[in-house]
Amino acid sequence: MAEKRLGIIMNGVTGRMGTNQHLARSIVAIREQGGVRLANGDRVMPDPILVGRSAEKLKSLAKTYNIERWTTDLDAALRDKKDRLFFDAASTQLRPTLLKQAIAAGKDIYCEKPIATGFDEAMDLYRTAERAGVKHGVVQDKLFLPGLLKLKMLIDSGFFGRIFAI
Repeated sequence: MAEKRLGIIMNGVTGRMGTNQHLARSIVAIREQGGVRLANGDRVMPDPILVGRSAEKLKSLAKTYNIERWTTDLDAALRDKKDRLFFDAASTQLRPTLLKQAIAAGKDIYCEKPIATGFDEAMDLYRTAERAGVKHGVVQDKLFLPGLLKLKMLIDSGFFGRIFAI
């Protein structure tokens, strides 16, 4: 069984969501568990490079979570062929520009929500990724929280009666 490296450019990880949810609870946890086991027995091991504006914060996060790579140079990270996935948790207002940069660099995309501040801009990003042939997805973790799943069950069962508006 082989271990397959997955190079991930993690942009915006110095913020609360980027650090806690995406770095510590996801990528670091997956690494600590030995990667993700595939059906054929191989394992995918995430190899992140932390990217952001503050070298001091990045260096501290890298040390805390035993991550070897970090940089404040997003352009250099995007040029690195070893890293094929771009994850963005930076400011929503910056996201469309950042995602287009990553798409132009041929990176597959996974990003925090929302991907844009408006529908037309979001659809433009979708079409850009489709034309480029890159894989792309958006974090939809809130849809599957236990409380929301229970609420959906109650709505579907008719518990609240006819709902007119929320």
